Amino acid sequence: MISLSNKNSLPNNTTQQHSSCLGVVLAGGLSSRMGIDKASLQRNQIDMLSYSKQLLTGSGIKNIVISGEPSCSSSQDILVADKYKEAGPMGGIASVIEKHKPAALLILPVDLPLMTMEALQKLKQVGELSQQACFYNDNYLPLYLPINAHTENFLKTAFIHQTKQNDGNKKMDNKTFSHSNMSKSKSGPSMRALLNQIPHKAISINTPASLFNANTPEDWALAQKRF
Repeated sequence: MISLSNKNSLPNNTTQQHSSCLGVVLAGGLSSRMGIDKASLQRNQIDMLSYSKQLLTGSGIKNIVISGEPSCSSSQDILVADKYKEAGPMGGIASVIEKHKPAALLILPVDLPLMTMEALQKLKQVGELSQQACFYNDNYLPLYLPINAHTENFLKTAFIHQTKQNDGNKKMDNKTFSHSNMSKSKSGPSMRALLNQIPHKAISINTPASLFNANTPEDWALAQKRF
C-alpha cells in the first residue's frame, strides 16, 4: 500500500520546501517498440534523458528525479525505481510521491523529443494558479500534478489493490508457475483514472508538434527532421 509518511530522501543540499514542485522524468519503460533505451537516443549530441532534464530546469524546476533506471543515467542523477512493478506510468509516479513527498510534480516522459520549455512552463503556471492538475487537451502527459488530498486518496485506493495483486502473483509464481510464464502486461491504474478523480484543467497548446511521442524507430526518424 502506498505510504505518504516517509522522510524525503533528496540530498540535504537539494531538500525542497513544502511549496516547491519536483520535476520527474519518466524513463522506466521497456522501450520494446523502439528496440533501444529511449532515454539514450541522441538529440543534437545529447541524450533524451539529458534533454528532458534541461527542459524541466528551463521551466523553473530546481529539483529533478528520474523515474526508472535508464542506461544513460549518471552518478549525479536521483533515480527512483518502480516499487509497483509493471504498473505503467502511474506506478512510477506513485513511487516518486512515496519516496520524496513533494507538494507537486511536473512530469515529463523521456520520449517527447519536440517538447519545449515554454509548453512545460505554461502547464506549471496554470497548474499552480488553479491548484489543479494541468495537462494539454487529449494528452495526459506531460502533467502538472499537485499532491493534495484528492491525489493521495486515489493513490492509496489504487495501490492497495495493486499491492494485493502483486502479492498474489508472487505466491502463484512460487507455488505454481516459473517467472518466464508470468504475464508481462501492465496492470496498474491509468492516468485517465487518476485525472477523472481529481480536479483538473485541460488546456490548449500553441505548438501541437511539441506533443509528438517517439515510440518507434520510424517515429524517431520523423522527429529528427524537426530538430
